[in-house]
Amino acid sequence: MQTQPEFLTLRQHMQSVIVGQLPLIDRILIGVLTGGHLLLEGPPGLAKTTAVKTLATGIHASFQRVQFTPDLMPSDLTGSDIFDPKQSRFEFMPGPLFHEIILADEINRAPPKVQSALLEAMEEHQITVGGQTHALPALFIVIATQNPLEQAGTYPLPEAQLDRFLLHVKIDYPDKAEELAILRRDRQTHFGEDNKQANTRLKPETVLQARREVAEIHIEPPLEEYAVNLVTASRDLGPYIKEWADCIEFGASPRATLALARAASAYAYIQGRDYVIPDDMLAVAPDVLRHRILPSFAARARQIDSDVIVAKLLELIPIP
Repeated sequence: MQTQPEFLTLRQHMQSVIVGQLPLIDRILIGVLTGGHLLLEGPPGLAKTTAVKTLATGIHASFQRVQFTPDLMPSDLTGSDIFDPKQSRFEFMPGPLFHEIILADEINRAPPKVQSALLEAMEEHQITVGGQTHALPALFIVIATQNPLEQAGTYPLPEAQLDRFLLHVKIDYPDKAEELAILRRDRQTHFGEDNKQANTRLKPETVLQARREVAEIHIEPPLEEYAVNLVTASRDLGPYIKEWADCIEFGASPRATLALARAASAYAYIQGRDYVIPDDMLAVAPDVLRHRILPSFAARARQIDSDVIVAKLLELIPIP
Protein backbone atom coordinates (compact mmCIF):
# COMPACT_ATOMS: atom_id res chain seq x y z
CA MET A 1 0.00 0.00 0.00
CA GLN A 2 1.35 3.41 -1.00
CA THR A 3 0.56 6.61 0.85
CA GLN A 4 -1.71 8.78 -1.26
CA PRO A 5 0.48 11.46 -2.93
CA GLU A 6 -1.79 14.24 -1.68
CA PHE A 7 -0.82 13.43 1.91
CA LEU A 8 2.89 13.41 1.07
CA THR A 9 2.49 16.81 -0.60
CA LEU A 10 0.61 18.12 2.42
CA ARG A 11 3.35 16.81 4.73
CA GLN A 12 6.03 18.53 2.64
CA HIS A 13 4.05 21.76 2.63
CA MET A 14 3.72 21.72 6.43
CA GLN A 15 7.45 21.08 6.76
CA SER A 16 8.16 24.05 4.49
CA VAL A 17 6.09 26.35 6.70
CA ILE A 18 6.98 25.01 10.16
CA VAL A 19 10.66 24.79 11.10
CA GLY A 20 11.48 21.45 12.72
CA GLN A 21 8.58 19.87 14.66
CA LEU A 22 8.39 16.88 12.29
CA PRO A 23 6.92 14.67 15.07
CA LEU A 24 4.16 17.27 15.52
CA ILE A 25 3.41 17.31 11.78
CA ASP A 26 3.22 13.50 11.64
CA ARG A 27 0.89 13.35 14.60
CA ILE A 28 -1.44 15.92 13.11
CA LEU A 29 -1.58 13.77 9.98
CA ILE A 30 -2.26 10.72 12.18
CA GLY A 31 -5.26 12.55 13.62
CA VAL A 32 -6.56 13.36 10.14
CA LEU A 33 -6.01 9.79 8.92
CA THR A 34 -7.82 8.20 11.88
CA GLY A 35 -10.45 10.81 12.67
CA GLY A 36 -8.97 10.99 16.16
CA HIS A 37 -8.87 14.21 18.15
CA LEU A 38 -5.52 15.72 19.18
CA LEU A 39 -4.38 17.68 22.23
CA LEU A 40 -1.27 19.79 21.62
CA GLU A 41 0.48 21.11 24.73
CA GLY A 42 3.33 23.56 24.98
CA PRO A 43 4.23 27.12 25.96
CA PRO A 44 2.87 29.92 23.76
CA GLY A 45 4.75 30.72 20.57
CA LEU A 46 5.71 27.20 19.50
CA ALA A 47 3.65 27.11 16.27
CA LYS A 48 0.78 25.00 17.61
CA THR A 49 -1.86 27.24 16.08
CA THR A 50 0.23 27.80 12.95
CA ALA A 51 0.49 24.04 12.40
CA VAL A 52 -3.28 23.58 12.46
CA LYS A 53 -3.89 26.58 10.21
CA THR A 54 -1.32 25.21 7.75
CA LEU A 55 -3.15 21.89 7.77
CA ALA A 56 -6.40 23.69 6.98
CA THR A 57 -4.86 25.43 3.95
CA GLY A 58 -3.98 22.03 2.47
CA ILE A 59 -7.37 20.36 2.95
CA HIS A 60 -10.45 21.47 1.05
CA ALA A 61 -12.61 21.31 4.17
CA SER A 62 -14.39 23.85 6.33
CA PHE A 63 -12.22 25.14 9.17
CA GLN A 64 -13.02 27.14 12.29
CA ARG A 65 -10.79 28.45 15.05
CA VAL A 66 -12.43 28.93 18.46
CA GLN A 67 -10.62 30.86 21.17
CA PHE A 68 -11.54 29.31 24.53
CA THR A 69 -11.98 31.83 27.35
CA PRO A 70 -13.46 31.70 30.88
CA ASP A 71 -16.63 33.50 29.71
CA LEU A 72 -17.33 31.16 26.78
CA MET A 73 -20.83 29.64 26.73
CA PRO A 74 -21.85 26.21 25.38
CA SER A 75 -24.07 27.88 22.77
CA ASP A 76 -20.98 29.68 21.46
CA LEU A 77 -19.84 26.25 20.27
CA THR A 78 -23.03 24.38 19.46
CA GLY A 79 -25.26 27.15 18.18
CA SER A 80 -28.75 27.83 19.47
CA ASP A 81 -32.42 28.08 18.56
CA ILE A 82 -33.30 31.57 17.33
CA PHE A 83 -36.89 32.77 17.08
CA ASP A 84 -37.87 33.80 13.56
CA PRO A 85 -40.77 36.31 13.84
CA LYS A 86 -41.60 35.95 10.14
CA GLN A 87 -42.11 32.21 10.45
CA SER A 88 -43.32 32.39 14.07
CA ARG A 89 -41.06 29.52 15.04
CA PHE A 90 -37.60 28.78 16.33
CA GLU A 91 -34.84 28.04 13.81
CA PHE A 92 -31.59 26.32 14.72
CA MET A 93 -28.49 28.39 13.94
CA PRO A 94 -25.43 26.09 13.82
CA GLY A 95 -22.33 27.06 15.80
CA PRO A 96 -18.65 26.61 14.90
CA LEU A 97 -18.68 22.90 15.81
CA PHE A 98 -20.43 22.19 12.53
CA HIS A 99 -17.19 22.76 10.63
CA GLU A 100 -14.99 19.81 9.63
CA ILE A 101 -11.73 20.88 11.27
CA ILE A 102 -11.97 22.65 14.63
CA LEU A 103 -9.06 24.40 16.28
CA ALA A 104 -9.91 24.68 19.97
CA ASP A 105 -7.30 27.21 21.04
CA GLU A 106 -6.27 27.23 24.72
CA ILE A 107 -8.94 24.67 25.56
CA ASN A 108 -8.00 24.53 29.23
CA ARG A 109 -9.19 28.10 29.84
CA ALA A 110 -12.90 27.31 29.34
CA PRO A 111 -15.46 26.46 32.09
CA PRO A 112 -16.87 22.93 32.69
CA LYS A 113 -20.18 23.49 30.83
CA VAL A 114 -18.29 24.30 27.65
CA GLN A 115 -16.12 21.23 28.09
CA SER A 116 -19.27 19.10 28.47
CA ALA A 117 -20.70 20.42 25.19
CA LEU A 118 -17.42 19.71 23.44
CA LEU A 119 -17.25 16.23 24.98
CA GLU A 120 -20.50 15.14 23.33
CA ALA A 121 -19.31 16.40 19.95
CA MET A 122 -15.95 14.61 20.27
CA GLU A 123 -17.39 11.29 21.37
CA GLU A 124 -20.72 11.08 19.55
CA HIS A 125 -20.06 13.28 16.48
CA GLN A 126 -23.29 15.07 17.30
CA ILE A 127 -24.60 17.89 19.47
CA THR A 128 -27.91 18.31 21.26
CA VAL A 129 -29.68 21.67 21.47
CA GLY A 130 -33.23 22.18 22.73
CA GLY A 131 -33.83 18.43 22.85
CA GLN A 132 -32.92 18.02 19.18
CA THR A 133 -29.85 16.08 18.05
CA HIS A 134 -27.80 17.36 15.11
CA ALA A 135 -25.16 15.27 13.35
CA LEU A 136 -21.70 16.69 12.68
CA PRO A 137 -19.73 16.32 9.41
CA ALA A 138 -18.13 12.92 8.68
CA LEU A 139 -14.66 14.49 8.58
CA PHE A 140 -15.12 16.19 11.98
CA ILE A 141 -11.93 16.43 14.02
CA VAL A 142 -10.94 18.58 17.00
CA ILE A 143 -7.35 19.72 17.34
CA ALA A 144 -7.02 21.44 20.71
CA THR A 145 -4.12 23.41 22.09
CA GLN A 146 -3.46 23.97 25.75
CA ASN A 147 -0.88 25.87 27.74
CA PRO A 148 0.95 24.07 30.57
CA LEU A 149 -1.10 23.89 33.75
CA GLU A 150 1.48 25.94 35.64
CA GLN A 151 0.47 29.05 33.67
CA ALA A 152 -2.07 31.48 35.10
CA GLY A 153 -5.71 31.00 34.16
CA THR A 154 -5.43 27.36 33.11
CA TYR A 155 -7.36 24.41 34.54
CA PRO A 156 -6.88 20.64 34.19
CA LEU A 157 -9.26 18.96 31.76
CA PRO A 158 -11.57 16.22 33.14
CA GLU A 159 -10.16 12.70 32.81
CA ALA A 160 -13.22 11.62 30.78
CA GLN A 161 -12.51 14.32 28.23
CA LEU A 162 -8.78 13.61 28.10
CA ASP A 163 -9.54 9.98 27.27
CA ARG A 164 -11.37 11.12 24.13
CA PHE A 165 -8.18 12.56 22.65
CA LEU A 166 -6.36 10.06 20.48
CA LEU A 167 -2.98 11.68 21.17
CA HIS A 168 -1.59 14.15 23.67
CA VAL A 169 1.43 15.72 21.99
CA LYS A 170 3.92 17.73 24.03
CA ILE A 171 5.91 20.37 22.18
CA ASP A 172 9.25 21.73 23.37
CA TYR A 173 11.33 24.76 22.45
CA PRO A 174 13.36 24.63 19.22
CA ASP A 175 17.15 24.44 19.35
CA LYS A 176 19.34 27.43 18.40
CA ALA A 177 19.67 26.46 14.74
CA GLU A 178 15.92 26.03 14.35
CA GLU A 179 15.20 29.30 16.11
CA LEU A 180 17.62 31.10 13.79
CA ALA A 181 15.83 29.54 10.81
CA ILE A 182 12.51 30.74 12.24
CA LEU A 183 13.86 34.28 12.53
CA ARG A 184 15.15 34.31 8.97
CA ARG A 185 11.97 32.82 7.57
CA ASP A 186 9.87 35.40 9.38
CA ARG A 187 11.95 38.21 7.88
CA GLN A 188 11.59 36.70 4.39
CA THR A 189 7.82 36.50 4.87
CA HIS A 190 7.73 40.09 6.10
CA PHE A 191 9.44 41.27 2.91
CA GLY A 192 7.25 39.08 0.70
CA GLU A 193 10.07 36.74 -0.31
CA ASP A 194 8.66 33.50 1.10
CA ASN A 195 4.93 33.20 0.49
CA LYS A 196 4.55 29.42 0.28
CA GLN A 197 1.24 27.99 -0.89
CA ALA A 198 0.08 24.41 -0.71
CA ASN A 199 0.16 22.54 -4.03
CA THR A 200 -2.56 20.16 -2.91
CA ARG A 201 -6.20 20.61 -2.05
CA LEU A 202 -7.23 17.39 -0.39
CA LYS A 203 -10.94 16.82 -0.54
CA PRO A 204 -12.97 15.27 2.29
CA GLU A 205 -13.70 12.24 0.09
CA THR A 206 -9.96 11.63 -0.30
CA VAL A 207 -9.42 11.84 3.45
CA LEU A 208 -12.31 9.46 4.18
CA GLN A 209 -10.93 6.98 1.63
CA ALA A 210 -7.52 7.19 3.30
CA ARG A 211 -9.16 6.48 6.67
CA ARG A 212 -10.63 3.28 5.23
CA GLU A 213 -7.19 2.29 3.96
CA VAL A 214 -5.63 2.95 7.36
CA ALA A 215 -8.28 0.72 8.98
CA GLU A 216 -7.10 -2.11 6.71
CA ILE A 217 -3.44 -1.86 7.75
CA HIS A 218 -2.30 -5.29 8.97
CA ILE A 219 -1.19 -5.82 12.58
CA GLU A 220 0.36 -9.16 13.48
CA PRO A 221 -1.20 -10.97 16.49
CA PRO A 222 2.02 -10.65 18.59
CA LEU A 223 1.88 -6.87 18.12
CA GLU A 224 -1.79 -6.84 19.11
CA GLU A 225 -0.84 -8.73 22.27
CA TYR A 226 1.98 -6.24 22.89
CA ALA A 227 -0.49 -3.35 22.73
CA VAL A 228 -2.77 -5.09 25.23
CA ASN A 229 0.14 -5.93 27.54
CA LEU A 230 1.40 -2.36 27.48
CA VAL A 231 -1.98 -0.85 28.31
CA THR A 232 -2.90 -3.36 31.03
CA ALA A 233 0.52 -2.91 32.64
CA SER A 234 -0.29 0.78 33.08
CA ARG A 235 -3.02 -0.16 35.58
CA ASP A 236 -0.74 -2.03 37.99
CA LEU A 237 3.02 -1.50 38.09
CA GLY A 238 3.53 -3.90 41.01
CA PRO A 239 4.38 -7.00 38.93
CA TYR A 240 7.04 -5.04 37.06
CA ILE A 241 8.45 -2.63 39.67
CA LYS A 242 7.53 -3.47 43.24
CA GLU A 243 8.61 -0.10 44.60
CA TRP A 244 6.24 1.61 42.14
CA ALA A 245 3.21 -0.46 43.11
CA ASP A 246 1.52 2.59 44.69
CA CYS A 247 2.27 4.99 41.82
CA ILE A 248 -0.92 4.53 39.78
CA GLU A 249 -4.22 6.16 40.70
CA PHE A 250 -5.88 5.22 37.41
CA GLY A 251 -4.42 3.40 34.43
CA ALA A 252 -5.27 3.53 30.75
CA SER A 253 -8.66 2.22 29.63
CA PRO A 254 -9.34 -0.20 26.74
CA ARG A 255 -9.83 2.92 24.62
CA ALA A 256 -6.04 3.33 24.86
CA THR A 257 -5.51 -0.09 23.26
CA LEU A 258 -7.72 0.90 20.35
CA ALA A 259 -5.97 4.25 20.06
CA LEU A 260 -2.54 2.62 20.05
CA ALA A 261 -3.51 0.31 17.19
CA ARG A 262 -5.14 3.09 15.18
CA ALA A 263 -2.27 5.55 15.66
CA ALA A 264 0.36 2.93 14.82
CA SER A 265 -1.57 1.98 11.67
CA ALA A 266 -1.72 5.61 10.54
CA TYR A 267 1.99 6.04 11.29
CA ALA A 268 2.76 3.00 9.14
CA TYR A 269 0.56 4.45 6.37
CA ILE A 270 2.55 7.69 6.41
CA GLN A 271 5.72 5.62 6.00
CA GLY A 272 4.18 3.90 2.95
CA ARG A 273 3.65 0.47 4.56
CA ASP A 274 0.52 -1.68 4.72
CA TYR A 275 1.60 -3.36 7.95
CA VAL A 276 2.61 -2.22 11.43
CA ILE A 277 6.08 -2.87 12.85
CA PRO A 278 7.15 -2.55 16.52
CA ASP A 279 8.81 0.82 15.87
CA ASP A 280 5.43 2.25 14.84
CA MET A 281 3.92 1.44 18.23
CA LEU A 282 7.00 2.64 20.09
CA ALA A 283 6.82 5.95 18.22
CA VAL A 284 3.22 6.75 19.13
CA ALA A 285 2.89 5.03 22.53
CA PRO A 286 3.98 8.03 24.68
CA ASP A 287 1.44 10.31 22.97
CA VAL A 288 -1.30 7.68 23.29
CA LEU A 289 -0.71 6.91 26.97
CA ARG A 290 0.57 10.03 28.77
CA HIS A 291 -2.87 11.61 29.24
CA ARG A 292 -4.57 8.34 30.14
CA ILE A 293 -2.40 7.51 33.16
CA LEU A 294 -3.07 9.35 36.41
CA PRO A 295 -0.13 9.08 38.85
CA SER A 296 -0.97 8.81 42.53
CA PHE A 297 -0.04 11.36 45.17
CA ALA A 298 2.82 9.10 46.22
CA ALA A 299 4.16 9.14 42.66
CA ARG A 300 3.91 12.92 42.37
CA ALA A 301 5.70 13.32 45.69
CA ARG A 302 8.57 11.31 44.20
CA GLN A 303 8.43 13.37 40.98
CA ILE A 304 7.20 10.40 38.94
CA ASP A 305 4.82 11.69 36.29
CA SER A 306 2.99 9.87 33.51
CA ASP A 307 5.86 10.38 31.03
CA VAL A 308 8.28 8.67 33.42
CA ILE A 309 5.82 5.79 33.90
CA VAL A 310 5.29 5.34 30.14
CA ALA A 311 9.05 5.38 29.49
CA LYS A 312 9.54 2.70 32.14
CA LEU A 313 6.74 0.55 30.68
CA LEU A 314 8.25 0.77 27.20
CA GLU A 315 11.54 -0.35 28.71
CA LEU A 316 10.09 -3.29 30.67
CA ILE A 317 7.37 -4.77 28.45
CA PRO A 318 9.03 -7.16 25.98
CA ILE A 319 8.66 -6.25 22.29
CA PRO A 320 7.72 -9.09 19.93
